[in-house]
Amino acid sequence: MRALTVLVALLLAVAGCATPPAQAAPWLERPSVDLSYDLAPDLRSATGRESVTFTPDRRVCELVFRTWPNAPSPASEGNALQVTDAAVDGRSTEPVVRAAGAPSGAPGTLVELPLPACVDAGTPVRAELGFTLRLGVDADERLGTSAGTAWFGSAFPMLAWVRGQGWVRDDAVRIPGETAVSEEFRLDALRVTAPAAAAVSGVGRTDGTAPGPRPGTTTHTFRADGIRDVSVAVGAYRVLERETADGTRLHLFTPLAGTRVDPERWAAEIDGALGRLEDLLGPVPQPDLWVAIAPSQSSGIEYPGALQFGDTAPRELPELVAHELAHQWFYALVGSDQGRDPWLDEAFTTYAQARATGTESGYVVDEDRDDLGLPMAAWAERGFGPYNTGVYVQGAAVLLAARERAGAAAFDDALRAYVADHAQRVATPDDVARAFAGLPAVTDAPTRAGALPPT
Repeated sequence: MRALTVLVALLLAVAGCATPPAQAAPWLERPSVDLSYDLAPDLRSATGRESVTFTPDRRVCELVFRTWPNAPSPASEGNALQVTDAAVDGRSTEPVVRAAGAPSGAPGTLVELPLPACVDAGTPVRAELGFTLRLGVDADERLGTSAGTAWFGSAFPMLAWVRGQGWVRDDAVRIPGETAVSEEFRLDALRVTAPAAAAVSGVGRTDGTAPGPRPGTTTHTFRADGIRDVSVAVGAYRVLERETADGTRLHLFTPLAGTRVDPERWAAEIDGALGRLEDLLGPVPQPDLWVAIAPSQSSGIEYPGALQFGDTAPRELPELVAHELAHQWFYALVGSDQGRDPWLDEAFTTYAQARATGTESGYVVDEDRDDLGLPMAAWAERGFGPYNTGVYVQGAAVLLAARERAGAAAFDDALRAYVADHAQRVATPDDVARAFAGLPAVTDAPTRAGALPPT
């Protein structure tokens, strides 16, 4: 598929047509992260260590990290992340932990590390944090352990900085769904120490294995040039690895206990959906894709270059796979504040899902709705069902209707340009408005739906 993309671009150039837009360059001063996990033999807990080198673009007097396993939904399933120690530029410091939406009895979701002295923009700061991670048994969440396997995503202190904005301190809310915001960072190393017999999936490219610190353990290392989040799966997995038609290296982890869908069917569905999405949105963002089936999970959860799925029924596979893969472009590549603007990733992702699966007719705009742009705090009060209808379904319907009114070619070109221009960034609704400013038929629809500010 990538070779075909290059050929098409050359043919367009020969014909005098514009070539597909190039992606924005990565942030040169993006944070760098070194992260390690040491799993317990029963896979129910881990100890972790993280070091972060961060260069702010404005004056700061503290560092702010989010510990999302302590948000209400994952915490209710028995998950917890506790920061145990911290240092800034080699000097020990006492973390200040704030609840920030965490339920009673759970560690907070916001951790501040005071700096010895405030630093100006452009001054690198290095922080080190130790932490413990507890995984909920048979959890239906992004973290858990079940049937000899464990999986965990967003399971480390995540730097909560957005360029040009500063620290993001919004409270976690009581709803299953993504509420994080993270700039891309360079993953210098992700090291996962696990029982020697366990299979281990990560993110980025694999950098081999080495004997672990204790007999009977192995350390697996992964690295990535640019990533927003990290996901790991460990345990009794069968591993299928192959190159998809577009050139992506697929690493598929299915439980040894078996799944309702055969691994070959999983791989074929992923391969086909990736190709269709690449045609819609541009090149697949990450060269490696790590996919793990979490036995007690009921849906799918996305990470840059990684996905978690429950033991999906065959009839649900095409749309669920297309949806989670589309997140490789929306949030993984083009970031957003998922707590403040959840429609920016879920509406565009569900739109791409509908296009990739040929199910556009199932999405009809409710002209009486004007709540598409609500934050997750508001949707948490209504519940996940209304959130799904109001953001996923209505968001896709609004975008599909806008495409029809504006013309398919013009809409598709503007969408690809939006993806390319805001790759490796945290986008906002204003960015969407500017990207489609030349197509009033597009901007009018999400404005009426309450997602874009009136002009």
